[in-house]
Amino acid sequence: MKNYAFKAILLVLVSIALFSCEKNNLQNTPNDQEKTNYVQENYDKIETSITMRDGIKLFTSIYTPKDKSKKYPILLQRTPYSVRPYGADKFKTKIAPNEHLMKEGNIVVYQDVRGRWMSEGTYDNMRAYIPNKKDSTDVDESSDTYDTIDWLVKNVENNNGNVGTWGISYPGFYSTYSTIDAHPALKAASPQACIGDFFFDDFHHNGAYLLSYFRATPLFGTPKDTPTDKAWYKIPDLKTKDQYQFFLDAGPLSNLDHYFEYEKLDNPALKNSDNASDFFWKELKEHPNYDEVWQSKGIIQHLKNIKSHVATMIVAGEFDAEDLYGPLETYKTIEHYNKDNYNTIVFGPWSHGQWASTKPKNSVGNYYFGDSISIKYQKEIETKFFNHFLKGTGDKNTGLPEAYVYDTGKKEWNTYNVWPPKNSKKQTFYLAEDQKLAIEKGNEKGIQFISNIKKPVPYTEDIKTVFTPRKYMTDDQRFAARRSDVLVFETEVLEKDMTMCGDILAKLQVATTGTDADWIVKVIDVHPADSEENNKDMQNHLKMSNYHLMVRSEVMRGKFRNSFTYPEPFIPNKKTVVEIKLQDVHHTFKKGHKLQIQVQSTWFPLIDLNPQTYVDNIFKAKAEDFKTQIHTVFTSSAIEFTVLK
Repeated sequence: MKNYAFKAILLVLVSIALFSCEKNNLQNTPNDQEKTNYVQENYDKIETSITMRDGIKLFTSIYTPKDKSKKYPILLQRTPYSVRPYGADKFKTKIAPNEHLMKEGNIVVYQDVRGRWMSEGTYDNMRAYIPNKKDSTDVDESSDTYDTIDWLVKNVENNNGNVGTWGISYPGFYSTYSTIDAHPALKAASPQACIGDFFFDDFHHNGAYLLSYFRATPLFGTPKDTPTDKAWYKIPDLKTKDQYQFFLDAGPLSNLDHYFEYEKLDNPALKNSDNASDFFWKELKEHPNYDEVWQSKGIIQHLKNIKSHVATMIVAGEFDAEDLYGPLETYKTIEHYNKDNYNTIVFGPWSHGQWASTKPKNSVGNYYFGDSISIKYQKEIETKFFNHFLKGTGDKNTGLPEAYVYDTGKKEWNTYNVWPPKNSKKQTFYLAEDQKLAIEKGNEKGIQFISNIKKPVPYTEDIKTVFTPRKYMTDDQRFAARRSDVLVFETEVLEKDMTMCGDILAKLQVATTGTDADWIVKVIDVHPADSEENNKDMQNHLKMSNYHLMVRSEVMRGKFRNSFTYPEPFIPNKKTVVEIKLQDVHHTFKKGHKLQIQVQSTWFPLIDLNPQTYVDNIFKAKAEDFKTQIHTVFTSSAIEFTVLK
């Protein structure tokens, strides 16, 4: 039997490595360079700086096929995570969105965005879009992309005049940005796991601060003064493998300030800086509400007039812990406001960026979904999309569906002409007494539980410290269901399949003895007790027998229940409506399974602790603000699902 401790350590190391590979685009190591390098053998590399309209120079690496007998389209990725390796004689081992696009020949370009790594200028983690630009001083990521594409098509030899953009996570955000005021040469864009709004992606969820992203903060917000090929930010070292206990002992968020007040040391990138602390942490602290800062940075509201010559394919992971709101809202907004555009979505059984993997086995955490799912996507969908618009006719007849969506219950792909599917309806279930989830509304009763801020509900049963959370999205929720501060409601064993295919709305009726509270709703697929299904790579203490698969979950910080801009306290003991939108799912609860809903008020340390007494700014809360309270959920509460007819 495999040693569990070893597996746990290995999982942490692999998670960090995967994050670094995606975020920093670090695809080369000394060992990689010693191996046969397909890219080096088949591509030439040029390093250059492209001057933007305001004079700022952006560092750019260009890989061009050695075969100069034909013209190629340009595939562009703009990134804040480095275009490394630097040096005209140093090559990535993998380029382009996937291996097929790399080997069939494309001009592939990587660029450090403004203010990052080897590029000049000042960085803004989500630079606000400037409409109706007046002069060369009005710059944003749209203008930088336009100027970059304009230079590339005019100066890179053997290009066919067609450009595509792509990227995962932050680079996905820049791909989305490329579609606004798009250059005429931009023909295709594929934003993948793209950030849409930092108040709903990554660091916030419906007003709750995601404490689990604390260590990633410097990556997004440490300033630098000069171009550099060395990391200038410092990741906080918690000096423990037990992050639950660390953050519980740390207390209020203000006690974490000192992690960003480190010395400049001998870092040349900070030699002239007056403040080496993290400006993103400061931004989070000074803007706890959805104010003009976050509103201006959001990209979703600017997708109402995408040029029709730009085809878009949005890619999202159904178990993406980081960016699920962004790609879904990006797709829906483009679809709603740009009726004549080619706009499609791929929604698969992946964690953050997992579709870029070439590993045959597709598991998220302990849950196995099948083999070759990512490989199929890369070959049959992604490659086909880019080739059609960059090398082919470029019309709307791609042979690809509007929506290519994986049913995570049946473990199979489905195609639809519209998402969510037209042949769907709303189905309401009520939270009833005796842990029942009923289709009929009964007499109203209040179900109480004590929310003890000294013993918050963990978001995972694993004891570990992670850089960013991922695995919990498919975790077995039995550990939570058996706590007294987690309310459980479930159906009888299903007599036939029930397929959910769209968003979920929790309509809670609640009360609290305090003046604030978080409300967390989780949708669970309870597997049969006699299930023989198994996954040999799952944690040794688990079995699929009675596995409580978390299908979807979300939090609402109670004070934002009516407005994310203007929070308001609860009136103690007064019944109050709290609605929570859960992101889309495509999951069949199979015959013999049960549908379960869990409701709780702590989810630690995925999100920070709510004091359960109203404070204007959670980042300035004091220890005495935190109080244990009694919460009530009324049986008039309901969960509205979108289900196939």
